[in-house]
Amino acid sequence: MAKILDRLLLFIYSLSIGIISVIAILLLTNVVPLSLNSTEEKNLLIVTLVVAVVLFLLSIRFFYISVRRDRNSLPSIDQRTEYGDIQISVETIQNLAYKAASRVRGIREVKTRIRITDAGMEVMVRAMVDGESSIPALTEEVQKQVHDHVEDITGIPVSYVSVYIANLVQSTTVKNRVE
Repeated sequence: MAKILDRLLLFIYSLSIGIISVIAILLLTNVVPLSLNSTEEKNLLIVTLVVAVVLFLLSIRFFYISVRRDRNSLPSIDQRTEYGDIQISVETIQNLAYKAASRVRGIREVKTRIRITDAGMEVMVRAMVDGESSIPALTEEVQKQVHDHVEDITGIPVSYVSVYIANLVQSTTVKNRVE
């Protein structure tokens, strides 16, 4: 949503600056006559003309940025079947990976990211552990669960699952003291 708002604001800004700079260029190049008498005013005219041209070029650049489509981001993964096209959002795949990683006993506070590469889909999992289980065994189980679950549900091959263990979850239970 913020990206759309930024593009809209950039579009309005570039359009308004473009119109203002075209008017300034027309006035300063005497296409629309303007009477100037002194040398100081003519120097001011040259400086103003240069600034107007720079603003016009900037507004063209900003206008282009505001209307072009961002082709680098992949909001969905597209597949073609014999019946038609299928699009699965990256957010859906992240949620599937989250669900699979969260089911592993001992894993807490999971975050997932998906990256599409030439080799295939890569899933990055960031999690915290409870500290009561073997971390290598937990990470291997998370990798297996995420890989199998995402491939089974989406039909998209997963080339790589990386797991980053950020920290241990601190226990919030308070032990009662016996006196």
